[in-house]
Amino acid sequence: MPNSPLVPTVRRRRLGASLRRLRNEAGMTLDAAAGAMSWRGPKLSKIEGATQAIRTADVGALLTVYGVEDDQTRHALEALAREAGKRGWWQTYSAVVSPTYADYISLETDADSICAWSPLVIPGLLQTAAYARETIAGVTTSRTPEEVAALAEVRLARQAVLSRPGTAPELWAIVHEAALHQRFAVRPSIMREQLRRLLDVSGMPNVTVQLMPLASTAHPGVVGGFTLTGFPPPMPSVVLLENLSGATYVEGDDATPFAKAFERIRATALPVEDSLARIAELEEGHRK
Repeated sequence: MPNSPLVPTVRRRRLGASLRRLRNEAGMTLDAAAGAMSWRGPKLSKIEGATQAIRTADVGALLTVYGVEDDQTRHALEALAREAGKRGWWQTYSAVVSPTYADYISLETDADSICAWSPLVIPGLLQTAAYARETIAGVTTSRTPEEVAALAEVRLARQAVLSRPGTAPELWAIVHEAALHQRFAVRPSIMREQLRRLLDVSGMPNVTVQLMPLASTAHPGVVGGFTLTGFPPPMPSVVLLENLSGATYVEGDDATPFAKAFERIRATALPVEDSLARIAELEEGHRK
């Protein structure tokens, strides 16, 4: 019985797309490149299409065929091949973590920068446990209480990436002030604790928090939130767009408009010091 094709995860898609781009830059057809590797053409096509794995050693050999000598490029793609098939900690939660969500967690794990524009909720990497549980329970239409609790655990476990020694990503989170006025009927203290969490985490050297004021001028972020994950060269950025039906990824050159939009959103938001002062003011208001 033939082996089933691999599921094209985000990591495999990024690797396949990079190898395809380098092959095209080398001016080689699929058949020519496969022939240089003593492969049949379909094998390379499947690797580029992310439905077949490739050994780390073969990545290095293929890059040599393409004339790629840059050490940074070689190391990045070899590392991606090495990590593509590994099981992450989130596999423990496979009963509640969809393949699309698992893809994003792997992206977050690999990223060296994360730019989040969040107009409606606090970004997951900055949430308290109580806020995570309440917001997950509020938006879901089909999850059991046990599944909500498990998803909240996943959200909190993701936050470990921010304190990872030596390789923690830079997080720049811009949150609309309206999100900070959310009320929780059962536990009114949830938002106060969440505001305190924002102030505390903003003290980390790799975390920057800005607020979009209620009285802001028009900016590209009015059409919706997004998260832009960046990676060491030569890997392109990936954008995550979320909605009720799941998530969509925007990759490669298509992510460029989002990077430009984030810069305009950042310029429109309150300066960092003013943002933290406003968060502290709101947090103090909850104490009265």
